[in-house]
Amino acid sequence: MEKIVAGLEDPVEDLVRKDAKFKKLELDPADFTDNPPAVVEILLKHKQLLQRPVLVKGKRSIIGRPKARIIEFLS
Repeated sequence: MEKIVAGLEDPVEDLVRKDAKFKKLELDPADFTDNPPAVVEILLKHKQLLQRPVLVKGKRSIIGRPKARIIEFLS
């Protein structure tokens, strides 16, 4: 997970899904803003909060949303 975060071209907090599970856990989005250790910790505890898809190519990684980013990243 640390390698993905280190190479991420998106804001690190975007890796965390802010969905019903996030709300049920009563998490605060501000706790993850520009906070890689907090993002890694929450995703290791609650894998279902990982935003998908995440693509890794070499040392670079992105969140594949919108889908058009996937083609650009892989080419």
